[in-house]
Amino acid sequence: MRFGLLTVLIFSLLISFTACSSSTSDTVVAEYGDYKITLNEFEKEFAKNVGGIENAEKASLEEKKNFLDLYLNFKMKLRDSEVRRFDQNPELVDELNDYKRKVGVSYIKEKLIIEPSLKDFYNKRLYELRVSHIMIRPDTLSDEEAKSLATEIIKRVQNGESYEELAKEYSADQFSRNKGGDIYYITAGQIIPEFEDAAYKTPVGEVYPEPVKTQYGYHIIKVTDKHKRIKKVKASHILIDSKTVDGKPDSVGALALAKEIRQRAVDGEDFGKLAEEYSIDKGSAQKGGDLGYFERRMMVPEFDEAAFNLKVGEISDIVKTQFGYHIIKLTEINEVPPFEEEKNDIRTMYDKTRLKKDVDTFIDSLKNAYSFKLHEETIKSISAANDSSVKMDDKYWTSTYRDNVKDSVIFSISKDGFVLDSLMAFIKSDNSFKFKIINESSIKEAAAKYSEELLLEKEALRLDETNDEFADLMDDYKNGIYIFKLQEEEVWDRVSVDTTKLYGFYQETKDNYNWPNRVDFSEIYVKNDSLSNNIYSKLEKGEDFSELAKSNTQRGGMGNKEGAYGIVKVEDNELAEKAFELSADGDFSKPFKYQNGWSIVKLNKKLPAGPKTFEEAKAEVASAYQERMSKKLEDEYIARLKSIYEPEKYYDKLEKAFEPALN
Repeated sequence: MRFGLLTVLIFSLLISFTACSSSTSDTVVAEYGDYKITLNEFEKEFAKNVGGIENAEKASLEEKKNFLDLYLNFKMKLRDSEVRRFDQNPELVDELNDYKRKVGVSYIKEKLIIEPSLKDFYNKRLYELRVSHIMIRPDTLSDEEAKSLATEIIKRVQNGESYEELAKEYSADQFSRNKGGDIYYITAGQIIPEFEDAAYKTPVGEVYPEPVKTQYGYHIIKVTDKHKRIKKVKASHILIDSKTVDGKPDSVGALALAKEIRQRAVDGEDFGKLAEEYSIDKGSAQKGGDLGYFERRMMVPEFDEAAFNLKVGEISDIVKTQFGYHIIKLTEINEVPPFEEEKNDIRTMYDKTRLKKDVDTFIDSLKNAYSFKLHEETIKSISAANDSSVKMDDKYWTSTYRDNVKDSVIFSISKDGFVLDSLMAFIKSDNSFKFKIINESSIKEAAAKYSEELLLEKEALRLDETNDEFADLMDDYKNGIYIFKLQEEEVWDRVSVDTTKLYGFYQETKDNYNWPNRVDFSEIYVKNDSLSNNIYSKLEKGEDFSELAKSNTQRGGMGNKEGAYGIVKVEDNELAEKAFELSADGDFSKPFKYQNGWSIVKLNKKLPAGPKTFEEAKAEVASAYQERMSKKLEDEYIARLKSIYEPEKYYDKLEKAFEPALN
């Protein structure tokens, strides 16, 4: 009963309600005791309840009146929960805090970390940067020496030395060093986050003012260009081989041919036909040179740069690449779509490239806020005490090793220490730790996971103090559990059910419990009419229906049941209707077309419509009785609240709801 229809209705209503709303309007639409419901509050809650302001403005006065009735009852109940001091009820406080922790952690990740970062990520991807770098790897140098050298190079660039020459001299990136460090165009999501962040902060023509450390070493980053990004383009090309038929270089002849063909295309000849005739790229030539869509960096740089600088319909100058001479015609441009259209793709890319870094950055801020401290010396001591035989599994709990280290504080948050035992309990269900030996590395890894969860939960517990949206969410949930508790105390726990009461209620309402026409039948189903006629002939000769069904029916799963459907409502099944039309038990029908085959049905027993006995109707009787008693107790509860608070409703004021403000 507690989780029946009444509960669903209450919680459906609660989704739309909040505990209270600040209001600047003096117009009062209802009063209860010393409390008021203003027009502004009513408008806010009604709009939420009907799915938005547009629906609210279209609503009838009657709908607004009905809502005010419900909302007033809701507010009186919440006032009653205050009188009963539910905010001091340990069970409810624990439930609220547990919800706050769980929902708060998800809210922090989605609303405070991911959503803002996704927007920033999208905004960055609206642009592309041309970037150069000088990479200093700490291979032969120490980390400190590598950083020092990178810092020195930045100063030399700032003092006027050529960045490109310094790249050739110092960069460990063999692919870009001879190009002055140029790594071509990038956009957000294509490169390491630390590198990307620095690049997007750097003005065009300048060098980022300090070395950027990544897993590859230290980078000195220079941005040489920045412009609006095109998502992808569609182009066609004609490729002229720069070699003769026998493989010898013939750049002069090839270039002359390419120029001739380009001029013919510019003069108006069909580009597609020229591609079919002259292009050595046979894959695209047969499609008139069409290369389809491609994004930045998918083609070799020379081709890429030429294509992305063309306008739709424009034909490029001759472009030389390692493959030969290209004549490119741009046929379509796809701009970057709006955020909502890109959101799913952006989210997938973001999760792969940036999520961990953004979460780590947020956790670092919480570590500072809550005075997190990792007890390095204790961890070293614990690690040294293990002879490498104790792993992070169930054997830890029965080991003599645990006796000596279980209370050792691994880390602290706001001066609260968390010991090895609590850490081991936390990772107990984490299979990634199951076979790891307890040592300095594994303890730190586990501590990072455990402390992250604790820090997020700690922040979640105070989030309603700093975030209005989360505060509203928590108010909704708090009101929900308070109303649930009130319903429990005033209604559900007071509904007592016994057989005597149910039987009396059955006698009073027995007309409500009736069986429809039902039938117990069996079927033989086959795929073709000749087989069905053959089986029907055997039945007429007296062969057993069950045996024939068992060996012949082609309806899946029905052979083992000898075709028996059991008792079925006639109105629910076409086969049951056919069986119900038969006269006597044991009669069988002629074959008839059904679904994709032929059926023969046999009547086992008719069960005509009629009243249900008490035993047959008992479950329905219990549900109806509980519903009636719940409604009665609910009405009595509301009546008591009305006698206490003497509510007044001013329906006439609702006519002003959602009227535009007059200046």
